[in-house]
Amino acid sequence: MDLPYYEDPGPGLGFEPARTATRSNAPALSLNGTWRFQLRPTAAEPDPGFDADWERSWDEIPVPGHWQLNGHGSPAYTNVRYPFPVDPPHVPDENPTGDYRRGFDLPADWPGPDQGARTLLRFDGVDSCFRVWLNGEPLGHAKGSRLAHEFEVGQLLRPGRNTLAVRVNQWSSGSYLEDQDMWWLSGIFRDVTLLSRPEAALDDHFVHAGYEHATGTGVLSVETSAPATLSIPELGLDRVDPAGPHRIPGVEPWSAEQPRLYDAVLSTPQETVSLRIGFRSIAIEDGVLRVNGRRILFRGVNRHEWHPERGRALDRATMLQDVLLMKRHNINAVRTSHYPPHPDFLDLCDEYGLWVIDECDLETHGFTEVGWRRNPTDDPMWHEACLDRIERTVERDKNHPAILLWSLGNEAGHGANLEAMAAWCHHRDPERPVHYEGDWDSSYVDVYSRMYASHEEVLAIGRREEAPASTPERDAHRRTLPFIQCEYAHAMGNGPGGLTEYQELFERYERLQGGFVWEWIDHGIPQRTPDGTPYYAYGGDFGEPLHDGNFIADGLLFPDRTPSPGLVEFRKVVAPVRIGGTAAGGGGGGLRIDNLYDFRSLEHLAFDWTVEEEGVPVARGTLTVPEVPAGTGVELPLPKVPAAAGESWLTVRATLAEDQPWAPAGHEVAWGQLQLAERPRRTPVPSGSDGSERQDGAALGPARFDPASGVLVRLGGLAVSGPRLDVWRAPTDNDLGGGERSIARAWRRAGLDRMRHRTVSAGPEDGAFVVRSRVAPAATDLGLQAEYRWSLEDGRLRLDLSVVPEGEWDALTLPRLGLRMALPAAFDRATWFGLGPGESYRDTRQAVRVGRFAAPVAQLQTPYVMPQENGNRSEVRWATFLDADGSGLRVEGEPFFDFTARPWTSEDLDAARHTADLHPRDQVFLTLDQAHQGIGSGSCGPGALPQHRLTAGATTFTLLFSEVSAASEVRPS
Repeated sequence: MDLPYYEDPGPGLGFEPARTATRSNAPALSLNGTWRFQLRPTAAEPDPGFDADWERSWDEIPVPGHWQLNGHGSPAYTNVRYPFPVDPPHVPDENPTGDYRRGFDLPADWPGPDQGARTLLRFDGVDSCFRVWLNGEPLGHAKGSRLAHEFEVGQLLRPGRNTLAVRVNQWSSGSYLEDQDMWWLSGIFRDVTLLSRPEAALDDHFVHAGYEHATGTGVLSVETSAPATLSIPELGLDRVDPAGPHRIPGVEPWSAEQPRLYDAVLSTPQETVSLRIGFRSIAIEDGVLRVNGRRILFRGVNRHEWHPERGRALDRATMLQDVLLMKRHNINAVRTSHYPPHPDFLDLCDEYGLWVIDECDLETHGFTEVGWRRNPTDDPMWHEACLDRIERTVERDKNHPAILLWSLGNEAGHGANLEAMAAWCHHRDPERPVHYEGDWDSSYVDVYSRMYASHEEVLAIGRREEAPASTPERDAHRRTLPFIQCEYAHAMGNGPGGLTEYQELFERYERLQGGFVWEWIDHGIPQRTPDGTPYYAYGGDFGEPLHDGNFIADGLLFPDRTPSPGLVEFRKVVAPVRIGGTAAGGGGGGLRIDNLYDFRSLEHLAFDWTVEEEGVPVARGTLTVPEVPAGTGVELPLPKVPAAAGESWLTVRATLAEDQPWAPAGHEVAWGQLQLAERPRRTPVPSGSDGSERQDGAALGPARFDPASGVLVRLGGLAVSGPRLDVWRAPTDNDLGGGERSIARAWRRAGLDRMRHRTVSAGPEDGAFVVRSRVAPAATDLGLQAEYRWSLEDGRLRLDLSVVPEGEWDALTLPRLGLRMALPAAFDRATWFGLGPGESYRDTRQAVRVGRFAAPVAQLQTPYVMPQENGNRSEVRWATFLDADGSGLRVEGEPFFDFTARPWTSEDLDAARHTADLHPRDQVFLTLDQAHQGIGSGSCGPGALPQHRLTAGATTFTLLFSEVSAASEVRPS
């Protein structure tokens, strides 16, 4: 049976062979802009005859763009499952089809066939299948949404006005090869360009620019599709034969740290093509990936193309914003998940310096739902399409020095078509290794790649003690390969945790060459509630019958490109400079500065230091650091600092000494802290001569308690509610992840979200006010015995809390352990001395430093796309919560506590599905915690490591409370 073009499993017909993206001086005409558009419900429509009134009666739509984001149809999100029956290569009759049309005027001086010139019509990206007509004549059709296609149109162009028509099908056989974890969005979403190609045009070229690291010699040759000359003025090459090879002593090599590019020109009598050449060599030696002779370590991210309003239709400014954000957050590598990006992005990676794994536009993940039956990557019917996709990836992008590895695709199982793709890559470009994660045997690739391997497994791989491959031969091969975590540390919601422990392994074992956090940005789509409140939508918010919820919001950036706490944490963990040391008493100790760059010395950095006492700066200066080559360190004496009366810390920062292309001078690259003096030990001063003077029924000094429950209700003139023992937190995405193994499910099964309090006793006792209670969930005999012992000390209200678990808690952890209380809403300004300024948890606290910080309560909230536990401040010595007049509550720890301050409760957070669901109440809700369960990355990967889990056990916890008046000062404790 003949198949319609959109169901044919082949790549299409009528387009030109793949070639490199070029910067030519030949004429070009952009056809981007406003087009006319009609959306039809099915693909069974006649060829476009179009009504004569189309330029007025059809809707307008931007190109590049997606029709679902411009008022036609709705976005849909699935991660794995196809949103249509798995019936390859067929697609449903319900196949939304967009007809595009635009007129354009051909410039009068456009070269035509009579001048020996051709004209190509180039589409850089159309999702998912499209047919093209020029002036009513069909040109062909193509699939491969993130791949470039060019059609020869010179004989069809007319002087003056021309009409271009494009029909785009949402579903096609190509959709089976494009099941990436992202929104299903359709349309002409990348550039459309008319390109003049002169006679004997330089349609293609392939730059080979190697670097001999032992001698500093560059070795250059350029393959060209037509005779040409090569000029590189900076290297003294003037109109030489590009084939060479040219041996050039003393070149500066290209690396992600120092992206040295040489401007070059290929010339023919009719055309010049501009090149930017980077000399670098890639080799795998003894199981280690080396560039320019040195082992490199990927500090990488997976990057989908995304803009909240424009989807995958990115402009250059947005791409540059991504690159600058990456560089400023110490990211050195990008995996282009899971398709080749817009070519401008790769130009920016070359220019600013990012290692790139360039991935083919191929994923068939949905075939897992049917046991991989008829998976295209192992079906001969799809052989041509699979090869076409890798060829178009490599040929377009082959001249980018930033690209170190070709990736065959993602989550596409394994099979003969993938093996053929790898063989084609090795033949076409033997200088670059081939990557593919889906076949763990790694029999036809050059690196061993895994997703979400646990710390334990990564340790075994580093030691070359991993589980064997399927055959002894494959096992022997795989053990000679470097290891990369192509996805790890799933950055969904609050997290990821465990970054530090992964980085320690990557740095300890030579075979482990880092990885790529999943992923760069939350794919939220801005929406508003009926009352106008903005929020970001995710899967299911557009009425999709099949969706994967907020799994699309799993990035280090929020949708508006604001860095999340996870990105700030990653920046610190992977910083290329590590600052540490010891601050021993008696003038001993010293600083240690380690250079973790792969190539670069520390000469481009300046170092300064600050000493703070109780969070207040008392001294500062600069640090003279000698040249520190890559991979080495230096020890320095501590700067001379004043003696401290209170807790004091030395902070040393490494900043850019001069402007860099990606950040101005003064930009902070790394920092470290050393404690110089500990917190002075406080000598308690009891208030009053004996207990009888300090207690009176349900009162204790300035404190008043509810006589029935024993709960504190007033402290002097300040109305309060609580504190009471509390263990619940609104589950994070990482708590919720793992299906049946979800830690949040275990908490809910145990009833930790519905704990009830029973007061056993409350009243005066031995000079204190003592409350005993049992806190427990329904339907179980699990419980927590709590004793609150309130006393007066040095004018403050002291709480000594002891907690003893009852019942068989076994492996069940607690979400958190601490106290919850509430203040009037006016007390909405927080100041604290502890870790900050951002949020932190026990396994996400590398990016916070000890200091004194202040913020309105509203700014202590982290607006995760799906609301969840957030905003915790750790290791707090003291905190105040004040109103506009400076009155309120002061809390001190003995020694530390964690806190959150919110205008809503944990239950409100738990119930909310979007930020617009959160409505401030008339109170500020405080949690004052002894500990939290770690964060982990269980949304897709390992949960919190054992050392970061909060197990139930006998616990004591001490806090001191005092009322602050507008005239009082914040006392150091």
